[in-house]
This record gives sequence, C-alpha cells and structure tokens, in this order.
Amino acid sequence: MAKRFKRRSNKREVKKFYFRINDNIRVSEIRLVGDNLDKVSEVAGQTIEAGIYPTRKVITWADKMDLDLVEVSPNASPPVCKIVDYSKFLYDKKKREKEIRSKVVKTVVKEIRFGPNTDDHDFEFKLRHAKKFLGEGAKVKAYVQFRGRTIVFKERGELLLLKFVQALEEEGVAEALPKLEGRKMFVMMAPNKKNKK
Repeated sequence: MAKRFKRRSNKREVKKFYFRINDNIRVSEIRLVGDNLDKVSEVAGQTIEAGIYPTRKVITWADKMDLDLVEVSPNASPPVCKIVDYSKFLYDKKKREKEIRSKVVKTVVKEIRFGPNTDDHDFEFKLRHAKKFLGEGAKVKAYVQFRGRTIVFKERGELLLLKFVQALEEEGVAEALPKLEGRKMFVMMAPNKKNKK
C-alpha cells in the first residue's frame, strides 16, 4: 500500500522538487491527466478521461486508490495534476534529471601561465602540455601575467600568445584574439573537432 504524503522533511528535496500534493492543492478545479485513468474510472464508478474535474472529487478518488494527487504544472489554467504514488513520482523525476545531467558534456578548461619574459625552453615545455590537453578534448586558456612594472611589456605578451596560437593551429583554434583584462592577457583555445575523443 502506498503512503500518502502530507509534508516532506528533507529540506534540500523541498527546494529542488516542490510539487503541491493532495490537500495542498487549493484551487477549485484541476486538469487531470495520466496513464492510470482507467483505474481511476473503476474507483469513480464512471468513465474518466483527461479533462477538468473538481479538486475535492479527484482527491477523494486518489485517496480511495491509496495514491496522491500531484500538481505537475501549476502555471497552467487550470493546474495540471496526476494521480500517482508520490514517492515513485519523485524517484522517477530524480532519475530523469540524473540522466539529463550525465548526457551534458562537461567542458574542461586547463590554464597555462606565461610571463612576458618566458624563454624558448619554457615556452616549448608549456606548448607540449597544451598539445596534450587539446588532444584530450579540453580547452586551453593561456595567459601572460604582468607583475609590477612588467605591464610595460604588453606587446611582448601579445606576441608570445600569438606565437602560442600559431604553434597550436593543427591541434586547436583560438576563440578570439589575445585580450588584456587587468594585469592578465589571455587567449582561449578550443580543440579541433577531429582531435576530440
């Protein structure tokens, strides 16, 4: 036998999934939808189809079935409700959200820092790392950090980043030209589609 829920105790769950149920639905009429309308018809003693019904009457039907009346679309006029087992309804909702989240591609951004006076050996070392990151499908944010008086070497930093972009043109593509923000000049590199795994 399914439990009828009046109130939820898990506060995080309340914020994430808030559905009015049973006596908390305070409108006079609701639009009833769902897959189990044939079972509702047996309980009601009449043929029930998707449509508009008095809320009190539908709550009585849900009560007789040991299920809950759940408001799934409160902004509709009248609100759309289903007669379901509320705990199973929440479980299915969480499961669907988890599946959606797992299908979202997470973009990884790796950062590579240069100074305006970076020598060739250091540049090559960081370039190898950037090639590896782009090969793995991650974005690379390369930036030149200007400390103290080194801000006067803005042109040198820009040339360094342009050289970096040119050296990586087979592995990735620059999303924009180098840009100065505060004391950092940066460029964002995205992997080429053929390199993405």
